[in-house]
Amino acid sequence: MNYSLLLSAAALGLVLCLALEPVALLLLLGWPVTTAHLVCAYLVFLGTLSLSIAAYRLSPFHPLAQYPGPAMGKVTKLWGMWIAWRGYRHLYCKKLHVTYGPYVRIGPNELSVIDGPAVRQILNSGGLDKGRYYDTGNHDYTPRTIVSLTGEAHTAKRRVWNRAMTSAAIREYDQLLVKRTSQLLSRLGEQNGTLDLVAWFDLFAFGGGFEMLRAGEDADGVGSRIRSFMKASSVAGQIPWIVSTLHLFPPVGRTIKEFNQFAQGLAIQRVKNGARGTKDLWYHLATGLEKIKPTVESSAADGVVGVIAASDTTASALSSLVWFLLSNPKYYSRVQSELDSTFVNGDDPFDVTKHEQLEFLSACINETLRLHPPLPSSGSRQVKPNEGARTIAGRVIPEGTSVFLPSYSLHRSPEYFFPHPDQFIPDRWLPGSDFEKHDTSLFIPFSLGPASCVGQKFARRELLMVLTALFKSFRLSFADGFNSAAWPTYIHDYFVVTRGPLRVNLTRRHNDL
Repeated sequence: MNYSLLLSAAALGLVLCLALEPVALLLLLGWPVTTAHLVCAYLVFLGTLSLSIAAYRLSPFHPLAQYPGPAMGKVTKLWGMWIAWRGYRHLYCKKLHVTYGPYVRIGPNELSVIDGPAVRQILNSGGLDKGRYYDTGNHDYTPRTIVSLTGEAHTAKRRVWNRAMTSAAIREYDQLLVKRTSQLLSRLGEQNGTLDLVAWFDLFAFGGGFEMLRAGEDADGVGSRIRSFMKASSVAGQIPWIVSTLHLFPPVGRTIKEFNQFAQGLAIQRVKNGARGTKDLWYHLATGLEKIKPTVESSAADGVVGVIAASDTTASALSSLVWFLLSNPKYYSRVQSELDSTFVNGDDPFDVTKHEQLEFLSACINETLRLHPPLPSSGSRQVKPNEGARTIAGRVIPEGTSVFLPSYSLHRSPEYFFPHPDQFIPDRWLPGSDFEKHDTSLFIPFSLGPASCVGQKFARRELLMVLTALFKSFRLSFADGFNSAAWPTYIHDYFVVTRGPLRVNLTRRHNDL
């Protein structure tokens, strides 16, 4: 049986039942079905229904009654949808945890948790499976991907991705990475005056195969399509049970469907074209080394996931790190000095063996990922319905409860990163640092456990290469008149991150590439 169709039918059936019940009551009572009577019946029926639901969800009889949280969140997920639509879910959850503690009830049947032992137990083997939030972007015509799969299906899919991210495979990607980084530096050097570095990082990250860097623009609207898709998915995911029905209605359904069709079309064409010289990610996803050869559609769907996950992580981290360094000149100076002392006498800044020596730049990357994680609110885990409650870190979580582990809030908790958890202090990552609390086991920008990001090693390699080449080639400063202090307020959380313009001046250094 098609599970998504079953859920869609159930949701539609519920809506029809609620819509027709007041009419049935009028007929049962023998009242004439006039406009006035209909309006009155609907108001009374829906008002009574809403009040009874709200009363139960706020009562001590609800399974999550022991967990504190805002009344509006306990009553309805419509409030959560509004927060998600505005893109401030990461800030909202952090505020709630400051007010209520490590366990917060953020929905009628949802918890947000930043308790260290609970986070480890939930994410590691034997923890909780992924929740239905991850199914938001799926549709009947798109194969399920590593993002939403669980259990044995996830393990099998993960095996393919692990092969694509071995040390040998990553070394193969270096040729492509050097080529694209060189192209980025060349295009940046051609710009006059100030430029928006976020826009150029987006062209670099999303432009593989589209020649965006060469054109200097996103002519196909790939970035805007991805952002619209992720926003629609993030908002729709706040009410997972109705997602299948929302797919039928614009603008959510149309946005998700159009993106899936656009991305699948491009990806399928790439898979059919095969590898051209260097073995890239697509090669490993589509070669069919498994016993059961993946379909073209399945490989294409996986490739789309790779494009979104890797590209957004890269563009987000690059933008944030540049902003942090330009906002803290003393750290920028230390990065510059480290690079100049590591790469001397014309040393190749693309020499990845020397990147391992960049201790302070690596610390800056970690601190950036701590304060601006690529997935600020993360997706949900779930205590499966009809399988009983689970005891997590000594607390009972009822069956059917969705659990979110927001890394933005966790990384800024004084329980695990202290002092000054909200400040950019790269030194906390250096050997011998004497910070009172620095729990690296709860540094989870790429999640944790068997479902952690398979591409995190490549992401770090890419960040080190791009940043090394960028800071060796150019001196950067904020553009005149640019309100740098306000830049973080333009960061929006739609599961992945969107950013506002980052206006900077670039001056080529004397020891350019």
